[in-house]
Amino acid sequence: MYSHMISTYRDMFAACVIALLCLASMIHSAPQDCQDVIQPLDQLDPDHLEGRWPLVAGSLSDPAHLEFFRNRNSSSITFSNASATSNIVYTPSVSAGGKCFYKSYNVSLEGSTLTFDVRDQVNLTLTFLHTSCPDCLVMRFDNESKKVLRLWLFSRRREVKQREMEEFKAQVECLNMPPPVVLDPAKELCPEQSNRNSAAAQTVEKQEG
Repeated sequence: MYSHMISTYRDMFAACVIALLCLASMIHSAPQDCQDVIQPLDQLDPDHLEGRWPLVAGSLSDPAHLEFFRNRNSSSITFSNASATSNIVYTPSVSAGGKCFYKSYNVSLEGSTLTFDVRDQVNLTLTFLHTSCPDCLVMRFDNESKKVLRLWLFSRRREVKQREMEEFKAQVECLNMPPPVVLDPAKELCPEQSNRNSAAAQTVEKQEG
C-alpha cells in the first residue's frame, strides 16, 4: 500500500514538474516572439515611401475612433518629396459619407520613425514595423505617453495575401489592440489632389490621420 502511495505521489510530482516547465517555457517564449513581431525597422529607404499607399486594414485603441474607422469607405496616404528626408509631405485621405477629406503634414524621417513638424502640433510618433510583405507598410502610432493608439497596414495593392494579413493580425494581438478592421477593396479611393493647398480641399481631423 505504501509503495503504491509513493508511486502515485511520484507520478503527481512528475506531472506538476512537467506542467511548470511547460508554463515557464510559454511565459519565456511569448514575449520574445512578440518582440520579434513588433520590431521597428532598422532603416527605411525614403525612395520606397514615395507615392500612394492604400490602407488595407487597421486597429484603433479608442472605441470612438474605431467606430469612425468602420464607417469610412476607403483611405490612403501619399508621400511626396520623400527623398528629402527632413521635408517629406505626408497626406492622408479618407472617403466617408460620400465626401473625401484631405490633410497634408510636413514630416521628417529618421531611421524608422516619422516626426511631425512642430507647427502641425500633432503629438504623435509614427514608427514603421517589420513586415515580410515587400510592398506593404505597417505603421504604429503612439502618443506622448508611448501608448499605442492605432496600427495601420498599407500596401500598394488593395488586398494582401492571407499570410500577410495573419502577420498583421499577430502584430495587432501582440500590441493588445482590438481585432483589425479590413477595408473593402472594391470601394474607390479618393482622387489624388493636384493642388493640396487648394482652399477647396476639405480636411480630416488631425487625430484621424
